[in-house]
Amino acid sequence: MELHNLKPAKNSTKSERRIGRGQGSGKGGTSTRGNKGAKSRSGYSRKIGFEGGQMPIYRILPKRGFKNINRVEYNAINVSTLQMLAEKNITDINREVLVANGLANKKDLIAILAKGELTVKVNVTADKFSAKAKEAIEKVGGTATLVNAPAQAE
Repeated sequence: MELHNLKPAKNSTKSERRIGRGQGSGKGGTSTRGNKGAKSRSGYSRKIGFEGGQMPIYRILPKRGFKNINRVEYNAINVSTLQMLAEKNITDINREVLVANGLANKKDLIAILAKGELTVKVNVTADKFSAKAKEAIEKVGGTATLVNAPAQAE
């Protein structure tokens, strides 16, 4: 077997339909497009959302709200989660530790919130702390350090 005598297996390929090549082909005349109307013409394309002249749904439904392009979104981590990490003997908590434990993504901004209780001393580095979370961390002798805080943060 050589490159010049390679062929597909018998009956594994079909020949392409040759449309608009005369009446004898059986696909001439209207070229499978039917008779008359915009869809039979060349260059036809229907607008996205066109509903046959009926008022389209995107014009019927009202627009609501807006998306603030300046919004800074944080990944919220609760004090109870810090306690869970402390029970695994992790006392220095930062973005890398949270990523390694599957609690955040590499590019997330981290906010520490006060839900839950903390009984172990931990050193936390994050982008934002709620006042109660900072108080809870410092009450057990830990430290709460702000890092990479955007201009809007405390």
